[in-house]
Amino acid sequence: MMSDFLLFVALIVVGAFFWQLRQMAELSRTIVEQSCKKQNVQLLAIAMESARPSIGGSTGICWKATFMFEFSTDGLNQYRGHIMMHGNRVTKIEWPIFPEPDWMDAPTASGKFGGCGSHKSCDSGKCH
Repeated sequence: MMSDFLLFVALIVVGAFFWQLRQMAELSRTIVEQSCKKQNVQLLAIAMESARPSIGGSTGICWKATFMFEFSTDGLNQYRGHIMMHGNRVTKIEWPIFPEPDWMDAPTASGKFGGCGSHKSCDSGKCH
């Protein structure tokens, strides 16, 4: 009788920890998607790298987890970053050094060295 009760409680605790990890995974994905939009890069993938129980958070006992995310600046090259979480709180986002994105909405060259001196001379096909 008592062993059945302890087994039931253990099952509930394991389920609660699993549920908390799933919430953290969904929250980390949302935060990384927003961060990638701010950085003007394309998110490719996100995965949990490590997780361990910790004390703190809103419930007292929670997870300390690290998620790895991959992104691209040009559709060809991949870069890896990390997001660290403690419970449902982001503690740190690490970005690697990567070149500035080179998308279609990048500024166009103009002036003496970057292209034609004026739009009028570009339209006529004569560049100085």
